[in-house]
Amino acid sequence: MLDITSSLTAPDSARVPGGRFLMGSEAGRPDERPRHEVEVRSFRLGRTPVTRRQYQPFLRAGAAGPPPWWDHPAFRDPDQPVVGVTWHDAMEYAAWLGRFEGGRWRLPTEAEWERAARGGLESAPTAWGDELPVDEVPAGPLEAPWRAGRGKANGFGLLDMGTIVHEWCLDWYAETYYAEAPERDPRGPAGGERRASRGGSWRHRVRWSPPAARSSLPPSFRYADYGFRVLREEA
Repeated sequence: MLDITSSLTAPDSARVPGGRFLMGSEAGRPDERPRHEVEVRSFRLGRTPVTRRQYQPFLRAGAAGPPPWWDHPAFRDPDQPVVGVTWHDAMEYAAWLGRFEGGRWRLPTEAEWERAARGGLESAPTAWGDELPVDEVPAGPLEAPWRAGRGKANGFGLLDMGTIVHEWCLDWYAETYYAEAPERDPRGPAGGERRASRGGSWRHRVRWSPPAARSSLPPSFRYADYGFRVLREEA
């Protein structure tokens, strides 16, 4: 039997304290409104998107096939975020991680992701405050995502929040969900056709997004700028 435990590199995580915050933005797109108060429990979140180095033992264990771009020369750096994973792949990786690391791992909800991205800042337009840190996002043409963890941590010790890749979230997506979302631990609508995602993209002209910005994709789709980070629930 293949022993992957010696090569398992679990994502480093940071604790995001529970509490109340204002979710959404009145200045953003219609699906970011209305801005509303939300309360979430404390949790631990991967400090970066899951990297190829962290994802490789999962593939070696035969838990999934390699995603597109896995063997592409521009995407082979072990510290690049893994991309081309479906929502289902990301969920299976989180469950697999729990079997080796213990605890309950999953994707973050939109509310948890936004709470984490804000880093304790209530209304800042970026995860770090009024402006992006210098050199947080590379300039010039890119052929692939840059290495995770190269920038500055936000107030909760998280890196790359809102940059590099879109990150899958747990929730189904609905444009009007905020008008009916519960105040405590919202987890999205009961069903839908697209799963929610957050964050920027190395492929876009503007390579970062504000904490409140939303996006979505059908859960079986694979894109070169879609990755994920994992959440570990606290007891």
